[in-house]
Amino acid sequence: MHNNKLTRDAVLSRDFPHYHIFASPETSGLSGSSCIIKQGEKRLVLRQHHAPDAPESDFLRQFRALHRLPNTLAPKPVFYTPGWMAVEYLAGEIKSVLPAHRPLAALLYDLHRQPRFGWQLALLPLLEKYWQQCSPVRRTPFWLRCLQRLRKEGEPRALRLSPLHMDVHAGNIVHTAQGLRLIDWEYAGDGDVALELAAVWTEDNRQRHQLTLAYAERAYIAPEILWRQVRRWRPWVLMLMAGWFECRGHQTGDEKFYTLANDAWQRLQNNKEGVWAQ
Repeated sequence: MHNNKLTRDAVLSRDFPHYHIFASPETSGLSGSSCIIKQGEKRLVLRQHHAPDAPESDFLRQFRALHRLPNTLAPKPVFYTPGWMAVEYLAGEIKSVLPAHRPLAALLYDLHRQPRFGWQLALLPLLEKYWQQCSPVRRTPFWLRCLQRLRKEGEPRALRLSPLHMDVHAGNIVHTAQGLRLIDWEYAGDGDVALELAAVWTEDNRQRHQLTLAYAERAYIAPEILWRQVRRWRPWVLMLMAGWFECRGHQTGDEKFYTLANDAWQRLQNNKEGVWAQ
């Protein structure tokens, strides 16, 4: 847990005495006590480990993942202490919509060509954990049936095992003068490239299909094979999303998480994307 961790002010006075807070969480869009700090023209993002129930090893793993990645993909990490890390600030724009499918496919393909991180993502234990940690009154027979079905089927066998970001949405992409960069790597790990494509927060299935076709062309994978694999992963991703929202709703009491969870359950229940085999 995060008892005995340094406060932000303690980290700043001890490790960044010549920096001042340039943007607080309220103005920077960061969570917890995270902030942007500045010394002269140099800016850093000081990030707090904001998952109180997650082990410190998860945060350290994120720091190590950033160390392995080139600066063409992610911000460079410059500092770590339990509960905190600092990464270089990326000057650029965060837009409200995803990039066009071809540049986004190029960004993901570049990531997937990097050396593996060394730890593989396993979705079923996460789904089990979300079931256990959610509000008991929110556990439904449908949720249990979905969980049992995925448990029985097992995770799809990977087409290609690569380092994944696993939280690709418009708010985690910085449009810099040098190109697109990904931020917020807390869910990164090794997994199937099709899982990444299944997890991108697209507006609809058509946008996901376009992204998949552009990626298939770049990665020299038969598009119909890749799309079939993306569809195999979609119920896993929807379950992952629903379970995460359920747990966050239970932890925070914020109704918006339950609204998002309900939307994911609705997609699964109505088979809106055709992800369940008939």
